[in-house]
Amino acid sequence: MKISYKTSGSCASRIEIEIDNGLIVDTTFVDGCAGNTKAVAALVRGMEVSEAVRRLKGIACQGDTSCPDQLAQALEKAQSDALAS
Repeated sequence: MKISYKTSGSCASRIEIEIDNGLIVDTTFVDGCAGNTKAVAALVRGMEVSEAVRRLKGIACQGDTSCPDQLAQALEKAQSDALAS
């Protein structure tokens, strides 16, 4: 499953995510701090979606969210959408 998530309140404007059988295959942040977002994407590659959400949810940067927190929110939405279909 591939999803495109429009972020809110972070430097990245969008996150492109590919998930297969509950594992994160690929993540690409559009905009944002290139080094940090590439690092986050590399670290979650191959990780279970639920584990990534557990580790990243609630991390704040500018205000009450961040690129990692927005990724967690995108992954949660992908999980709920998958369950709904």
